[in-house]
Amino acid sequence: MILKCIIVDDETMARKALQRLCEQHESLEVVAICEDASQALKILADQEIDLIWLDVEMPELSGFDLLDRLPAMPQVILTTGKTDYAFDAFQYQVTDYLKKPIAQPRFKLAVEKVLAMQKKQEQVRQGDNKAIYVKSDGRYVRVPYDSIMYIENTGDYVKILTSQQAFVVYTTMKSLEEKLGTQFLRVHRSYIINLDKIVDIEESNLVVAAKVIPISRANKAELMSRLNLL
Repeated sequence: MILKCIIVDDETMARKALQRLCEQHESLEVVAICEDASQALKILADQEIDLIWLDVEMPELSGFDLLDRLPAMPQVILTTGKTDYAFDAFQYQVTDYLKKPIAQPRFKLAVEKVLAMQKKQEQVRQGDNKAIYVKSDGRYVRVPYDSIMYIENTGDYVKILTSQQAFVVYTTMKSLEEKLGTQFLRVHRSYIINLDKIVDIEESNLVVAAKVIPISRANKAELMSRLNLL
């Protein structure tokens, strides 16, 4: 198992030390090294990341500020020169908490914990592959696939419309495509639909839950091939 990770730390030497440790571990792939939380947020909005090596004390946005802004939290290992943040780390349910300078044996132990947690999460996903979990009001709500009507891109956010309510989530359409089941299809750059909820189809539009949704020319053939046509 290869974990895609990012390093977030405002100290140059700390970033380099962590990078060296990561490069020596066969299960880690560093995809980005960030000097502050703002850079990290941009990376996390565009890519699926398994693990964040996160410094706590940084200018402008702290490590905890970054965690507050995440729609869904990957595994996190906090790295800090102090031990004062242990209680906060527990509140955020981070995977581990390392004090700088980080010794290699302690680093390896933290990675082993991440790998064990990743394996457990994968087993959970395989056991519950008919729903996604959406962060709403500080908690994760289980949203069954069958309740989702369509998903609309609204800039930096996506709106997930269900039969009961709508959820606005800070994520990307690409990320959602990868998580959803085969009953979903992206019919336009701004829309993913539940194929089971289509009411009717015209030449370049379809209707789901009284919503007229455009069909892009590039996605029309895939849509028609997925339908049980007579």
